[in-house]
Amino acid sequence: MTTPSDPSLNAIMSERSQLINLAYRLLGSLADAEDAVQETYTRWFAMSRREREAIESPGAWVTRVAGRVCLNLLDSARARRERYVGEWLPEPLPDRTEWISLPSGGATADPADRVTLDESVNMAFLVVLDSMTPAERVAFILHDVFRYPFAEVAEIVGRTPAACRQLASSARRRVRESRPSTTPASREAGIVRDFKRAWEARDIDALIGLLAPDATATGDGGGRASAELHPVEGAEHVARFFAVRAGAAPGLTILERTVNGRPGLVARQDGVTVTVYAFEVSGDRIRHIWAVRNPDKLRPWTAG
Repeated sequence: MTTPSDPSLNAIMSERSQLINLAYRLLGSLADAEDAVQETYTRWFAMSRREREAIESPGAWVTRVAGRVCLNLLDSARARRERYVGEWLPEPLPDRTEWISLPSGGATADPADRVTLDESVNMAFLVVLDSMTPAERVAFILHDVFRYPFAEVAEIVGRTPAACRQLASSARRRVRESRPSTTPASREAGIVRDFKRAWEARDIDALIGLLAPDATATGDGGGRASAELHPVEGAEHVARFFAVRAGAAPGLTILERTVNGRPGLVARQDGVTVTVYAFEVSGDRIRHIWAVRNPDKLRPWTAG
């Protein structure tokens, strides 16, 4: 029987935070990430003690298995998304440093234009990831974000290292094409704060002035909360949409919070978080607003 003093058990349990970080970026859902990691550990304990002892690197083993579990979940998620009511958005995360800045594993980094761990958790990045094929997403996250060499990525994806290199390259192009101009976090926070004030004042002109002409607002209610089934497009339409919402929800409190590592807003009704807003700012204008209202996706905001 394996005991807590078993070195292999200590090795795999010490990987849990790393696996959660990896699985969240692969799946865009903390709940699914936790399920994937649990399934990984279930497979470990399903092996005999002799099988476990034959594994030279338990930490590498759980990473490979978690990657494969996530890849399978991504494949099955496509069918689930077809039945999803309205727009689907990644699950927003509160400001928890272990979800953002956890050091990656020991694989070496190439001198490529890679994203950092904190950038890889922001909502804009996760939305781009969701447009990729499952294989592209897994190859890109493992190599470009978590620094795993393509030889190891190939074992997880089930393709050759050369094929994984091509997958990551394709994903990298998508990320590059979607990146807005860099706005310092302090400046972005000021723009989001100005948006909050204009929203609370129902000042349509001020809201329009803060939005890019082609700004888009996307809501995810999952059929369980009121949300637009399609994105609202254009600065004036987005401004009027938020102004109307401000008047339709008396007693709503809007708070400034960090959402997925970037300045965001949280709406609370009677002390309960009902919506989390993430923003993408380009220069001095807001390009995208993502509003998550699905109660299932707000669990991390209400559990603590």
